[in-house]
Amino acid sequence: MTDIARPGSRASDPADRPKIVRLHPFGLDGARTGPISLATALLLLAAWFLVTHYRLVPPLFLPTPQEVATQFLAVLEDGYAGATLWEHVSASLFRIFSAAVIAASLGIPLGLTMGLNRWAKGVFDTPIEFYWPLPPLAYLPLMIIWLGIGEVSKIVLLTLAMFAPVCLSAQAGVRSLPIERVNAALSLGAGRWQLFRTIVLPSALPEILTGLRIGIGVGWSTLVAAELIAATRGIGFMIMSASHFLATDVVFVGIGIIAVFAFAFSYGMRLLEAWLVPWKGKS
Repeated sequence: MTDIARPGSRASDPADRPKIVRLHPFGLDGARTGPISLATALLLLAAWFLVTHYRLVPPLFLPTPQEVATQFLAVLEDGYAGATLWEHVSASLFRIFSAAVIAASLGIPLGLTMGLNRWAKGVFDTPIEFYWPLPPLAYLPLMIIWLGIGEVSKIVLLTLAMFAPVCLSAQAGVRSLPIERVNAALSLGAGRWQLFRTIVLPSALPEILTGLRIGIGVGWSTLVAAELIAATRGIGFMIMSASHFLATDVVFVGIGIIAVFAFAFSYGMRLLEAWLVPWKGKS
């Protein structure tokens, strides 16, 4: 028996069939930016080559890429200012690593506590917000007066530069936690430690890792200031020493080394973030 459509029925009309709507991407949506970044770097390098080739800027202020590469090989082979290139690099890496470990060890627990406890936030928020906008050069003299000219003052200066971003990011991660997750865990009988371990910490971890990336970047930018304190080793010391003699090519070598290591640190943190928090940015 065949079904007879009722008068006025439009069930067989193709226009009434459900349509598949394709969602448009928003933002990056996982799109790769590597080729764009590589092209940008090549364009900047080409612009540098053209500017120096046609002498648009005096060589004293802007050496050619070939001169910088030649000077890098010379420093790599003969060293600079009484130390090998590896001794300069290892001294800077030791200071950066030490300061990063101290800043993370103190900043992450304190930031989490500030996000969970109003007394902790009330006590520590004001001094952190007060000193964070200050440039490290502003309290560099105090580090010398209080701690002397040894390694301690350099590491403390770098730690202070890294501490605030790490601490405030950890606090922001806790405060951005949806209360629905907390209520759902409590309704299932979760205890305080279980709630912190399974809900609070995983939710705050993306912000913590972002804070670590920012803090390490700030640490690298503060390195030159830290190595002004009677240093005889370090990339920052090499840059400042070369600037006194207008050795611009050595200055470019030092800047390039800092840029390479800072990029490697940032890329490593991105990989760690993709491994620890693969759900970031996904609903």
